[in-house]
Amino acid sequence: MNRPQAFSPAAIARAQRITLLCLDVDGVLTDGHLIYTADGQEAKAFNTQDGAAIKLAQRQGLEVAIITGRESPMVTRRADELGIRLCYQGSEAKDEVLAQLLIDSGRSPETIAHMGDDLADLKVMRRVGLGLAPANAHPVVAAYADLITEAPGGAGAVREAVEALLTAQDRWADALAPYLDVP
Repeated sequence: MNRPQAFSPAAIARAQRITLLCLDVDGVLTDGHLIYTADGQEAKAFNTQDGAAIKLAQRQGLEVAIITGRESPMVTRRADELGIRLCYQGSEAKDEVLAQLLIDSGRSPETIAHMGDDLADLKVMRRVGLGLAPANAHPVVAAYADLITEAPGGAGAVREAVEALLTAQDRWADALAPYLDVP
């Protein structure tokens, strides 16, 4: 199993203030491939371990949001399945969507971490408290990330990011406790 990379000492202090994890979809929650069927339908594959990590983060008090430039019924369904109430789709101006997220969530930018993989994520990453990137992130995006996971998007990157956040917040042991409690 890949271990998440550690935050720098300066990033740990910022990671401790994070209360909301914001995620891009294509290239973060998925591998970034777009699959179209012959009848024009779109398909996306989501990683179940990333989904489990999102639920784990939520149980530890982290809210999760989605900001994605594309609009897809599969994203709506996945957000619903995972209990993600803050789901913004269909805008390439992700920084403008971030402004709405701040209003809707009642949070300030320094309490938000954003995980993105491509150039459209940069304005959000640079305005929030913590920038995260999967291994497949564009090099410019990776240069602005406080953490780059070993796993690429759609293959456990979100799980690594959640573990790193909870570890920085000294909540990883609490998150694991229900799974280790043997009667």
